[in-house]
Amino acid sequence: MNMPSSLPIVRLKPKANARAIRHGFPWVYDNELVTDRRTKGLSPGTLAVLEDDKRQAMGIVATNSQSRIFCRMLERDTEVVIDQAWFEAKFARALAMRQRLYATPFYRLIHAEADGLPGVVVDRFGDTAVVQPNAAWADVLLEPMVAALVAVTGITNVIKNGSGRARGLEGLEDNSGVMVGAAPDAPVPVVMNGATYMADLTGGQKTGLFFDQRPNHGFAASLCKDAKVLDVFSHVGGFSLAALANGASEAVAVDGSAAALQLAEAGAAATGMTDRFSTRKGDAFDVLTALNEEGAKFDVVICDPPAFAPSKPALEKGLRAYERVARLAAPLVAEGGYLGLCSCSHAADLARFRGASLRGIGRAGRQAQLIHTGFAGPDHPLMPQLAESGYLKSLFFRL
Repeated sequence: MNMPSSLPIVRLKPKANARAIRHGFPWVYDNELVTDRRTKGLSPGTLAVLEDDKRQAMGIVATNSQSRIFCRMLERDTEVVIDQAWFEAKFARALAMRQRLYATPFYRLIHAEADGLPGVVVDRFGDTAVVQPNAAWADVLLEPMVAALVAVTGITNVIKNGSGRARGLEGLEDNSGVMVGAAPDAPVPVVMNGATYMADLTGGQKTGLFFDQRPNHGFAASLCKDAKVLDVFSHVGGFSLAALANGASEAVAVDGSAAALQLAEAGAAATGMTDRFSTRKGDAFDVLTALNEEGAKFDVVICDPPAFAPSKPALEKGLRAYERVARLAAPLVAEGGYLGLCSCSHAADLARFRGASLRGIGRAGRQAQLIHTGFAGPDHPLMPQLAESGYLKSLFFRL
């Protein structure tokens, strides 16, 4: 790597919010910079020194002229060299916390900005890690990053998942593959909340499993002893398998993906719960409508949809979709039963999501007590200065 003294310089405009950056906000948008021809000509992923409008150095940033987020703060000290040793220090710090939190090595190891690696996600599945380099700089420095990951954790397999919306926003291509070792030739079993989940690390969604919902699966399961449970947008059986492991009498998983439901069935079989588990494939809204027409009732209903509001322009449409989920799910809950509603949309903050959920419940003619609000697990730490890092909300109501 170049020494910091030879890094190019990018400079804030006089009206840019330098104070927010000094107080920890990690991004600089393209309209906050003096964008001359030299700045615009920086190739995506180039490291640079960020200066304020008075030419005072603020830190080392990763730049991407193709992205609305032009700079991501990497290091406040401009004398630091961004190399394998720098990555090793980041991984060691992140690993120390996860090892304190979890008895087995199955967790999110790196949660992007909150763990000091902007745009980078690393999920660990035993001796295999799945890396999502969702920012251009991480693609450029992927080799020293992966070498550091192996050196610090001792894992033997590293898979790159180079797909998804975030990479598209950075102007990056879909590009996945095995970086170190080999990809598992079968789904990887992961034990959480007493249930066994099957994670497809190469063909599944995101990195293969949603570790972020672990504490919410656990809370929901605490409501489910002897209960009849409906798990909508179930993916690989997140809520339904935890419910069965904690004494539910039966659980139905609903998802549009046949592959996800097959993994859910394999998880139920691995945990010895096949006799109490069933699946229903189809569009979630269609299945909820059909269940209402059938007069179905459940003691616990949980809906964990994809991000209906992935960005601010999609917010109003997304809130209407969350309201519709609540309106269709609430009538399926037996009197005195429980309804869990989740959102992974960072554009829909907790208050807006709660409002949409309550409107839907009210329009279904039900009254609700909010008994619990859940967030992502501690392996998904929140960067306090960056609201987007606290994307997951789970609301549990008694109806």
